[in-house]
Amino acid sequence: MASPQTSRSQASASLRSFVIDCPDPASLASFYAALLGGRADTSDPQWCEVHFDEGSRPGSVKLAFQSVSSYEAPRWPDGVPQQAHLDLTVSDLEASSRLAVQLGARVLSGPVEEPGSIFVVHSDPAGHPFCLCEDREPPRDAARGVEVGG
Repeated sequence: MASPQTSRSQASASLRSFVIDCPDPASLASFYAALLGGRADTSDPQWCEVHFDEGSRPGSVKLAFQSVSSYEAPRWPDGVPQQAHLDLTVSDLEASSRLAVQLGARVLSGPVEEPGSIFVVHSDPAGHPFCLCEDREPPRDAARGVEVGG
């Protein structure tokens, strides 16, 4: 395989935004701003953003929502496939799940436990799956001070 002609120091990239297709960008931006504690910019009904800092300084990562007239919601886990999904870390899974549902989300499955975390799969008001994940300490064998299974 040939090596690229441009070095990493000559060309670099950083994440600018994560863009989600939807039928109503303003309502979905408002949902995620309320869920994540961000600030929604809904001034353009075709393209809305959620910012997570004071102002929108260059280089800050944001969620963006673009209007797609032919949008078809994913059907998780079978049916119309999801193209991507968000995993959101929370400190209190039950309280965060309740908030998401109050804001218009639906619980799709869970809770699911895996080593070091537990998560619940939700769908946002436009049908995009997302996971609320709570980190957990792996079980320890108190007598030996080691992780169980490790």
